Amino acid sequence: MPVPAELASTPSVAGPVGSLALSVVCPRAPTLALRALRWHQDLQRLGVVLPLFVAHDVGLLLACDNDQLDLGPRVPVEPLLAQVGGDAREFAAYSKIIEEIATSEAARRSRMLRMGDDLVVVLLARLLGTVAERIAEPPSSQASVPLDVQVVERLEPQLPQLFQTVQRGCEVATLRALAEQRLLLLTLVDALDLDTLALFGLVGGDVSAGAMAQVDLLSVLGAPEANDVVDFSLEILPSVLEAKARPGSSSHAAFGYAGLSRKGSIDSLVLTELAWDELEMMRRLIDDEVFYYSREQARDEARRVHYVLIDASASMRGDRATFARGMAVASAKQLLLAGEDVVFRFFDARLYEPHATRNGQLPVAHVLSFKGERGRNPGKVFRELVGQLEISALRDARQPIVHLYTHAALYIPRETVAALSRLAHVAAIFMLPSNGELHLDYLDLLDAYWVVDHQALSSRNTRAKEARRILGALDGQTQAWRADDVETDVDGEPTSRRAGPPSRPISRGPASSRGLA
Repeated sequence: MPVPAELASTPSVAGPVGSLALSVVCPRAPTLALRALRWHQDLQRLGVVLPLFVAHDVGLLLACDNDQLDLGPRVPVEPLLAQVGGDAREFAAYSKIIEEIATSEAARRSRMLRMGDDLVVVLLARLLGTVAERIAEPPSSQASVPLDVQVVERLEPQLPQLFQTVQRGCEVATLRALAEQRLLLLTLVDALDLDTLALFGLVGGDVSAGAMAQVDLLSVLGAPEANDVVDFSLEILPSVLEAKARPGSSSHAAFGYAGLSRKGSIDSLVLTELAWDELEMMRRLIDDEVFYYSREQARDEARRVHYVLIDASASMRGDRATFARGMAVASAKQLLLAGEDVVFRFFDARLYEPHATRNGQLPVAHVLSFKGERGRNPGKVFRELVGQLEISALRDARQPIVHLYTHAALYIPRETVAALSRLAHVAAIFMLPSNGELHLDYLDLLDAYWVVDHQALSSRNTRAKEARRILGALDGQTQAWRADDVETDVDGEPTSRRAGPPSRPISRGPASSRGLA
């Protein structure tokens, strides 16, 4: 179906769609071209203004299998370029660039990642941002193409007419800029950090959350210091992904029986309940004293929220930052798999805004790209945290659990830690400097803590082994907290938020990196 006549005469549609006359990548399915339209719109939102044909060709090569594409000019290009003052040699150079990208190792690996549209947009911005800056002439009109399959289906007969509808100075300038920046573009393609994209595929990054998340990922792709965190995360994540969420009991009719419950359907009623006389049976029903068999099913909505606090002060540079952020991502993924709610927060001399997980998506780009530059003031930070938890307790029934990743010199007033421990469970991982020791007066107030020394951090194998050990211990500690927080009262309802010390002794870590006591 050709482009409707009312759209074909509209510059905001004919301009970008007509530029596909210069495209040398032809998708075999029109839905792939629809993806390219969205990439083009999102690139403009990020400030990368390019003709549609460039985003279309490069994006499809990075996101789609070769068997879904045909390479080669879609229409005779030389007559069209001659009409707008273009150079056929520049188009030939562009065609050569596309062929080299199609056969590159980076394109082959990126296709295997099955990236979503938001990740493709970030990659295109990374690759084509420099080219866009060198285009001297802006587009003749603002692009506004509806995301409708009929706009991009069977376009070839209409492309020459659409190309001639508007001025094409921007397209000619783009071909010239691409020819001049050929080596830079191919170097950027070969240098793509696809491990970061693989990490997003494993943990479910939140790039789709909006433009800010895409900007964060764009800064990560250009930050060498994030590479160590990505490599470390990919090294320890397989042990986390092997874990499966433990089943809980539910009143829904699914799977087998798991235990007894005070709530359920009549078909799950424990048969001995029928032995009561009629009046007593009615009283027990009204007072929720009747027992039902509960079904084995996934756990209901989490009654806990885990705050992952990461120290971003100057003392957490290098190996300590790598270990802290990699462990934070892995432990958060482990908690998500167990059905828990997770919120990330950074701190240095201040406590930064929270970034919650949404629909199972971790804010990985924010964790990798965040930089703290405000000094160090633990007392102020944790007094603010206590105040926020006190306010949150008034409207949020979930039990807060604080996971702290920090340096061994985190000196917090003992009374502040005592106030925090009354509001939340607290677990900490302390990273020692070289020849350092842990001397903090509040360790006995923590539910659990682990210490990683400098020698373990500086050795790649030891660091990964230590991380897997702590992740296993954290998982066991989470199960202990869950058991404490879901204890039921005499009426069978969950107990409220814990006030005071834990109801039973919880093992604490020694001041070494060799395991729990």
